[in-house]
Amino acid sequence: MQILKLTHTIITISGCFRPQSWTSSFKRTVYYIYRLYVIFMLYTFTILQIMDIVLYVDNPDDFTNNLNMMLTMLASCYKIFIMCLNYENIVALINYLTEEPFKPLDSGEMKIRQQYDKIIRNNILRYTILVATTCTFVISSSLFTDFSHKRLKYREWVPYDYSSYVIFCLTYAQQMLSACHCAVVNVATDSLMCGFLMHICCQIEILEYRLKKISNNELTVGYCVRHHNRIFEFAHIVNVKFTKIIGFQFVASMMIFCSNLYQLTKSTLNSDHVPLIVYTSCMLTQIFIYCWFGNKVKLKSLELTDSIFQLEWPIMDNNAKKSLLIIMKRAMIPIEISTVYILTMNLDSFVALLKTSYSVYNLLTRVQE
Repeated sequence: MQILKLTHTIITISGCFRPQSWTSSFKRTVYYIYRLYVIFMLYTFTILQIMDIVLYVDNPDDFTNNLNMMLTMLASCYKIFIMCLNYENIVALINYLTEEPFKPLDSGEMKIRQQYDKIIRNNILRYTILVATTCTFVISSSLFTDFSHKRLKYREWVPYDYSSYVIFCLTYAQQMLSACHCAVVNVATDSLMCGFLMHICCQIEILEYRLKKISNNELTVGYCVRHHNRIFEFAHIVNVKFTKIIGFQFVASMMIFCSNLYQLTKSTLNSDHVPLIVYTSCMLTQIFIYCWFGNKVKLKSLELTDSIFQLEWPIMDNNAKKSLLIIMKRAMIPIEISTVYILTMNLDSFVALLKTSYSVYNLLTRVQE
């Protein structure tokens, strides 16, 4: 059974990972060329937007107008760099889920795995549809407004004359393609992270199922202890490999939400603000799913203590009881995914993000006054 099948497909399309089955030199070369193309599109557009801020932006309105897309592009550039850099480590994490003690041992454990695989797949589909719908709406509205008036959708420094219709079309297409690649990279990275978090919850539930089999002597307590240790190790590795991405995303999301809020409130709302509202909602959803699934891991890890308490303790020997007490003691400290080991991923952090963004927005409005 392939783990995170849909996520792996999206990651392949994003240019982050080549398919593991592509072992021939020709296929590897083709994918490397495609990855270089994606990286070129992302980094070129990001650099041009940064140059626009450095060379031309001189007021808060132009700054916030450029900032939201520039930060989104910068985040995607950072994500694809980290993903390519940690290719072997992430593949190893996926392979861990197919090996013991994570590998399902019977039909009951297989059913638990299949339930979580279905949840992961449905969540990824919903998130992908949301992002795809947002991109389609933004591009479609731009075609009827910006493109028809021969105006670029996003601010950027263009080091050539694009007054010619053909040159303008190529420049406009470059912006739209870069934005689409940015969306795919973000979906791929977010889906992979949330998939790992859900598999941590899945392993905790499988461990609860295995603990109930101790009374029937179907499994040893030592095997469950080893499984519990591996869950903590897996969660720690996931946190280490993704902590920089999560931290950068938190900061970028806060600044994007702040700049979009500033743009929405600086003038009367009209139809031109609809794409910005949709984009802001999508960005809030992006950081919300990190906090939501991080919160689920925390709550699920705390449930383990109650599951152990409900076991048939009187029929167990003293060694088994001592081992279970050790698991209970360790399970009292929840598994928490943190951003650069400072801010934990939970619903409280999401609320704190919104409050901080609003505070920065108030600061911007006072400076403008």
